[in-house]
Amino acid sequence: MKTYNYCYEEGLLEDLIDFSIMKNEKNILVQIFCGQEKQTLDYVSKTILKHLPNAICIGTTTDGEVYGASITTLKTIISVSIFEKTFLKTAFANDEDSFQCGINIASNLVTPQTKLLILFSDGTHMNAEEFLKGVESFDASIPICGGMAGDNGKFEQTYIVSQNTLLSAGVVGVSLNSDVLHVATDFKFDWKPIGLTHTITKVKENRVYLIDDTLASHFYDKYLGSDFSQTEFPLILEKNGVTMARAVIAKHEDGSLSYSGNLEEGDQVRIGFGDAESLMKDPIEVLDNLHTINVESFYIFSCMARRRFMPFLIKLGIGSFSKIAPASGFFTYSEFYHHNGSNKLLNQTLTVVALSESTKPLSLSKPTAHEDSKKNTSYSKTIQSLTHLIEQSARDYDEQSKRLEEQMNYSKNLLASHKQFLRYTVHEMNTPLSVIMSNIELYEMECGRSVYLENIEVAVKSIFSMYDDLSYLVRKDHVHYPKYKIDLVDYIRSRIDFFAQVANIAKSLFIFTSNCEKAIIFFNETKLQRIIDNNLTNAIKYTFENKDILVSLKQEDGRYLFCITSHSRKIQKPEKIFEEYYREEKAQDGFGLGLNLVKRICKEENVTISLQSDENQTSFCYEFKVNAT
Repeated sequence: MKTYNYCYEEGLLEDLIDFSIMKNEKNILVQIFCGQEKQTLDYVSKTILKHLPNAICIGTTTDGEVYGASITTLKTIISVSIFEKTFLKTAFANDEDSFQCGINIASNLVTPQTKLLILFSDGTHMNAEEFLKGVESFDASIPICGGMAGDNGKFEQTYIVSQNTLLSAGVVGVSLNSDVLHVATDFKFDWKPIGLTHTITKVKENRVYLIDDTLASHFYDKYLGSDFSQTEFPLILEKNGVTMARAVIAKHEDGSLSYSGNLEEGDQVRIGFGDAESLMKDPIEVLDNLHTINVESFYIFSCMARRRFMPFLIKLGIGSFSKIAPASGFFTYSEFYHHNGSNKLLNQTLTVVALSESTKPLSLSKPTAHEDSKKNTSYSKTIQSLTHLIEQSARDYDEQSKRLEEQMNYSKNLLASHKQFLRYTVHEMNTPLSVIMSNIELYEMECGRSVYLENIEVAVKSIFSMYDDLSYLVRKDHVHYPKYKIDLVDYIRSRIDFFAQVANIAKSLFIFTSNCEKAIIFFNETKLQRIIDNNLTNAIKYTFENKDILVSLKQEDGRYLFCITSHSRKIQKPEKIFEEYYREEKAQDGFGLGLNLVKRICKEENVTISLQSDENQTSFCYEFKVNAT
């Protein structure tokens, strides 16, 4: 076989190509890689078929073109391959269903002698992964190559052509059928994952809605910023032993993102970046499959991200092929590849097809890489160092994340153990406290009151108050607290009576006043007790000796105002007094949890809190709604 490559920009095609040298050939394959507008693609295909009516012609718009040792943009490369003993067939399909497109084109192209399918799909409408599954369902044994059309990174509208048929959606293809044709394919993937592993949590085919339960676009904003590169930082995953990338091709108004290939719920992915050190390796040296035949032509289908990421490295790699045989191809929006009986949709990948009809014995020596590709410029060294920095930082980050996860698991287990211990302790505290209180009462009934027992009773009541706080904190997230009608007047009196003895020991006295005989509210008794008890015990704790504690309940303007006023030091930071673990006076016992608990209950039950504090007295007031239901 022979391949002739041409670069067209403008003017008459006849001035560029001497069609007379090909007019008598029977098996002519023309591939058009068009970086210009669709009119150019249409003109070139029709002009070629006008002069070579027996030729098989397919073409695609691109995001850059491969022309021998050069990479071009906004030009049109025409590759003409002439086969001696290979029969060519072409077809196109434009079914709305991508899977059916694959079945249809395969059924029209595949023969018993098919050695290779060259396939170009549109780059904006086709679900290429479903399309490739359709091809595979018809025949899973035939190698494929090609890719999705481009439109110079606009992601707006791409075009493909088969003979004289120009399509904006669908797929075109050619089958190479022969008993003597040798085909070798290989690929080079130079992107590496960095950072944490993430999970696809909501997806429909190639449209991802949630990553780690975060809106897909917000996920990218977080890690790459709002102006992230759609193609150079893909998601990387591994399936069936092949590392693959999925690049964003569209962003939707609802924040979801469309990718170049399908993803599934539960897929584990990481953000990828181009590995400069790997990119610098000459593909001729690392793509071993290509050295199994005496190559007569190379067809190259490479991801657009490779051209855009490090152009000078990509140019060096592409140039090596043309030193061995004519090379042509284009930069795609996704690449088609066949691996172990399965068709793969790839991104960020260089895919290469080597063809030969030669009967010469295979030379076992590897081709020598192009000298330019061995040059290690200062810029290359800088990029290589930055790559090492990113990789090592990612490894360090992974190790730190693992250590942090271990510490978090330990902390969670420790916290769970503490909670369990606290639940057990609270549960077991009630019985001994009740026994102590009941025995004090029995002793006093038989033997009379004792100052020692009074002190014990006061201490037990303080413990009871702490027990009630702990019991509420332990159970609040697991127990429903129903509301009932409660008379605030009677309830406040009952709690004052309970703590009167405690106040007496502290040389204080409760003075309770109310302007109403009854004050009915709809409230949970446990929560109400926490509000009243914490304020009463705090007043006892902080009131100066021989000073009264004023407790009042007033009905006014459709509300009940419950206030506790004590003669104590001025609160220096009233804005912090309700914070967890904050204590105004460090010398006093306690953990600073009581008022924080009161604040949380008041917020839950829509009770308004007001605080006034000066050099003479401090007042905490709580506003309850009258007859609240």
